[in-house]
Amino acid sequence: MLATNPTGQNGSAADRRGTAYIEVRNLSVAYGSKVVVKNISFSVGRGEHLSLLGPSGCGKSTTLRCIAGLETPIAGEIVIDGIPVFSSEKRINVPTEKRKLSMVFQSYAIWPHMTVFENVAYGLRVQRVSHSEVKQRVTDTLKMVGMEDFIDRPATDLSGGQQQRVALARAYASRPKAILLDEPLSNLDARLRVRMREEIKELQHKFDLSTIYVTHDQEEAMAISDRIIVMREGNIEQSGRPLEIYDTPRTRFVADFIGAANIIAGVPQGNSAAGGPVVKVGDALLECAPGSKLHAPDADGRHLVAVRTVYPEMRRAGSPRPNQWPGKIVRRVLLGDIVNYTVKWAGGELRLHAFPSDLFGEGEEVQIYIPAERAIPVMAD
Repeated sequence: MLATNPTGQNGSAADRRGTAYIEVRNLSVAYGSKVVVKNISFSVGRGEHLSLLGPSGCGKSTTLRCIAGLETPIAGEIVIDGIPVFSSEKRINVPTEKRKLSMVFQSYAIWPHMTVFENVAYGLRVQRVSHSEVKQRVTDTLKMVGMEDFIDRPATDLSGGQQQRVALARAYASRPKAILLDEPLSNLDARLRVRMREEIKELQHKFDLSTIYVTHDQEEAMAISDRIIVMREGNIEQSGRPLEIYDTPRTRFVADFIGAANIIAGVPQGNSAAGGPVVKVGDALLECAPGSKLHAPDADGRHLVAVRTVYPEMRRAGSPRPNQWPGKIVRRVLLGDIVNYTVKWAGGELRLHAFPSDLFGEGEEVQIYIPAERAIPVMAD
């Protein structure tokens, strides 16, 4: 595990995150007649870790490659440290090597004919760093990623995880002000992915870098990000801090893509005493989060409400209260640390997660309670 030291030269990292280091303005990208990124705008603060999250083909890697200068947009502007590096209107397109960025690819892009040392040193030599400085930086950076003992080893003798560490060391050795990572862990096994994402986060803190991280793995994005942008079909679906997106998804797509959620469809029945909308779901009246509002109905004229599977409570008995109904467990699946239940209730079927410390059996009668603040109205697709 790497030691963290999130410091900077001009105040703390937290103080500077409000200042944008990378800005993307009204960016559009097309391949032939197909527009794959559609007029999107966002910024990355100094020292901030931003993840672009979404399914394959949503435009996240294309956006990253445009920032790096590896793709040419058809419209928009990209600004790095206050300087435009791309502008369709002003006809600016700064070459990749002059954008002061480092990039780590999914494929690692390690040169097989070089040693570990030479792989990390290559970029520094291109920058004409002195021989003594190259040696020091390579040694220091390999030590930070735990690869100092492999410094003279041929790249062909490394495992996938070791190659990824070398790719990270090469990116950080050039001391960039920002780093771009395009699904860098997707080729690693599950356990190594967890360890590597922790190390990437610690390196980001240590170097106080602005970081854009592309992934389709929602767990990875939740664990590593200061902020997440969820993309879909070339558009930004939602942007916010990880817990904000998890707890208050704005659309059905976000609720389904990040975490697990029950999507409940109902008919409006006015507002509760707490000021939240009430929807009728089957024979149940479901009170939603106070202050929230229902969105436009779906194609069937029903309004959608998302309830994360971790928030409903299940008891064997309980005093009557709003958002509580009798239910019956129709399915139980043990998954080690958690248990998945499917419960039949007045509104149909509800999925929920619980801990195995108090197991309920299939066929058991229970009381189901959904806290109103956890019932979040969402937009239909």
